[in-house]
Amino acid sequence: MPGAGHADTLKFEDVSPRIIENLKVEVEKVNWFSTYRVHHRVTERFRKGRAFLLGDAAHIHSPAGGQGMNTGIGDAINLAWKLKAVLKGAPDTLLDSYELERIAFARRLVRSTDRVFTLATAEGMIADIVRTRVVPTVFPALAKLELFREFLFRTVSQITINYRHGPLSEGRAGGVYGGDRLPWVVSGTDNYEPLKAMTWQVHVYGEASSELRIWCDGRSLPLHVFAWRQEYGNAGFAQDATYLIRPDTYVALASDSSAISSLQRYFDNLR
Repeated sequence: MPGAGHADTLKFEDVSPRIIENLKVEVEKVNWFSTYRVHHRVTERFRKGRAFLLGDAAHIHSPAGGQGMNTGIGDAINLAWKLKAVLKGAPDTLLDSYELERIAFARRLVRSTDRVFTLATAEGMIADIVRTRVVPTVFPALAKLELFREFLFRTVSQITINYRHGPLSEGRAGGVYGGDRLPWVVSGTDNYEPLKAMTWQVHVYGEASSELRIWCDGRSLPLHVFAWRQEYGNAGFAQDATYLIRPDTYVALASDSSAISSLQRYFDNLR
């Protein structure tokens, strides 16, 4: 709003009548009005000793895209199961993976929301045309496309986040990598049903060997076997491969061969 004055002295009357008109609302009375200051920051560390930062304490950004709550919840889930594991005897170094897995996404999120907010608040004729003419025309047209709607949903819901290069991720089987979020498939049975139990578990899509069943049973590691359907292949799973699932629903290990030795080595490295 050129010429409206300093942000600290703005009043509701300074709000452009065109904004109210475009919103198609009638404001009869204003009880409270204030300006909003946007910050885009990410802390240098998510962990220092026994102190951990998450949510808005670790990263703060524009509300553009509505990503703040999802990101904070993602931080909490990532940290919670690791804290529980350490309290039950896992090495303290497991907690170092919290920062390694979450800080990169936080930095990327802050950069993207900053760009969106800059576009939304930029001044000038070109920016004004983009906001009032281009976006209202192009976005509804794109929203009619199923691929665009799916992309938007997957982005806003953050289900595309992966930890493929994280210290707890290993292997690949089919199109699923260690560090990927477990693909969701409802084909006769819901492969997310076992995830209600926030614990380590093994998934096999196809047939599990008797050796794998014995190994998992001997370690009280839940093994869930799903009869093979083409829908699993379409989602990226490899038939008869072994997928070790973390308590936060991410794939820790994906192995299409030597499953038992891979599982044993993985857990040995966690000690």
